[in-house]
Amino acid sequence: MPFDNSWQRFPASKPLQAEGGIATTKARGAMADTWWSKRFVTVLDSYGLGGRMTRGRAYARKGQVLSLEVSAGILAARVQGSRSRPYVISINIATPSVEQWRTIEVALQSRLGYAALLLAGEVPSDLEDVFSSVGTKLFPARWTDMRATCSCPDWGDPCKHQAAALYVFADQLDRDPWQLLLWQGRTKEQILSLFAGQTTAAVDPADEIAPWWPLRPGVIVESGGMQPIIPQADVAAPPHAALVRLGDLDPTANLTPILEALNAAYLPTN
Repeated sequence: MPFDNSWQRFPASKPLQAEGGIATTKARGAMADTWWSKRFVTVLDSYGLGGRMTRGRAYARKGQVLSLEVSAGILAARVQGSRSRPYVISINIATPSVEQWRTIEVALQSRLGYAALLLAGEVPSDLEDVFSSVGTKLFPARWTDMRATCSCPDWGDPCKHQAAALYVFADQLDRDPWQLLLWQGRTKEQILSLFAGQTTAAVDPADEIAPWWPLRPGVIVESGGMQPIIPQADVAAPPHAALVRLGDLDPTANLTPILEALNAAYLPTN
């Protein structure tokens, strides 16, 4: 008589509709926009975990993730499944050691333009290499690089609830890449403190003029090195603002100091 294992078969469960969940910003198609979020999604897809990750993406798009909290080494989430009580998820990674972080911080300080990119909310394209150079990873390369738990009865590793939390995290990285570094053990304030001497362009307050830089992040070379250009979209610079930056110039035009002549050309006439 053949062994009857019908008791092991369970109908596929459907999740209860979640209220106030965190749906991803992409209802279909690609899950990410920025290079770092795309990279994280690519890493997740590379785990080769098949249907569980697919179902996790569907959960993430539908807003089944009710909450997601990021702290050093930990992603903590609540996901609405088929039971009335949401499942509790924890996804842990090993953060860089104190010595590794010290080396990473020195590398960050030494790279031109990093301050401006980070201030603009962008992840430098070679930040992965910086982490790799000290023997650690910016993104978990394998599923086994993470320790994940879920209060659901599914013994699968990962379960769809864990996968949903990771895809929501990837989606949030598009808008807030600082969460990636927070997961690795450093807050936004800690990282920006590394660039404390590089965070403002040198403008004499006595000039009492609006900043003259363009309305996008970048860098400007000053006597002290590369300085970030901070957007000031809501302040209009006066027409002659750039001239103030030139300082004292000796040349004259028809016995008129060159700056005075240029000012006359820039300033409107009544």
